[in-house]
Amino acid sequence: MTVHAPGPASAAVTGRGSDYAELSRQIRRDGLLNRRPRYYAMKITIMAVLYVAGWAAVVALGGSWYQLLAAVYLAVIFGQLGFLGHEAGHRQIFRSRRANDIAGLMLGDLLIGLSYGWWTGKHNRHHAHPNQLGKDPDIGIPVIAFTPSQAAGRRGLRRALARYQAYLFFPMLLLEAVSMHVISVGAVLRGPARPGRRRLEGGLLLAHFAGYLAAIFLVMPPLNAIVFLAVQQGLLGIYLGCAFAPNHKGMPVLGEQDSLDFLRRQVLTSRNVTGGPLVETLLGGLNYQIEHHLFPSMPRPSLRQCRSLVRAFCAQHELPYAELNLVASYAQVLRALHGVSRGDDPPNPPIAAPRRAAARRCEI
Repeated sequence: MTVHAPGPASAAVTGRGSDYAELSRQIRRDGLLNRRPRYYAMKITIMAVLYVAGWAAVVALGGSWYQLLAAVYLAVIFGQLGFLGHEAGHRQIFRSRRANDIAGLMLGDLLIGLSYGWWTGKHNRHHAHPNQLGKDPDIGIPVIAFTPSQAAGRRGLRRALARYQAYLFFPMLLLEAVSMHVISVGAVLRGPARPGRRRLEGGLLLAHFAGYLAAIFLVMPPLNAIVFLAVQQGLLGIYLGCAFAPNHKGMPVLGEQDSLDFLRRQVLTSRNVTGGPLVETLLGGLNYQIEHHLFPSMPRPSLRQCRSLVRAFCAQHELPYAELNLVASYAQVLRALHGVSRGDDPPNPPIAAPRRAAARRCEI
């Protein structure tokens, strides 16, 4: 999907307008934006086998309470498929937009019940304006306040949630997957997508929910099925939320009028997570959030190599590069949420913003 995103400011404005271009040339020269068809062919094949195996286990276990193990397993598999759908939305898998869209529709709408069209639209706005008030939909959600002014403007239940949001953050994630399903259905029914696309997504979502509910209620007693559904969807919400939370929460929040060049906008509002191959697998490559935001179409297996180049580039240009282990990143997120509840302002970008920035076209 093509969107207009804030890009590198001209050299006349900031004196640093060529920084991103310089980095981009190096990345392209090293071939890190090249597609990785063998990697994704193997990844998709493995995930398809694991998905089918999970549902085969559900059928084989029948009414046994060992089904809860299958629920945990399928929560992880659904999350992993979601990461692949995210990569399809960024055109990381195939060169063709059509091929990526087909993959995204199958992975998102059919296999896990999330609208690919809704997700890519929202996610593109996030990439264009990460952590910017009034522009990034990820910091405009009703149940979490990211600034004291947001918290002060809440009333009733939302005010109470904002007051105790650091304590309620992980429990609220139990409802994240259900919320995304509900929003997906609403987006398909009322969204701006062309009628043919809405019918296609509607049909795929209907097929997913019909198949999912039939699979559990036909092979399990009603109580077992309800518990299975609650465990699988609750853990899926926690898994997705825990994968997304370290990326930007607790990082500087930009005001609606703030303007940074593309390089600094992406680096200063993003955080990487260390932990090696295990964390990389669990988080679907989202642990390389800085590199992903700088080069959204970069295939997942290239991000690790890109990290060393970007980190060295940031050090050379005296640009802060945020990187923590997984536990420390969650602690920083919770401290930031608690600080907002107490009225503390979120951190500001450590580099002054230019007065204006040029626009560039960003393929994500």
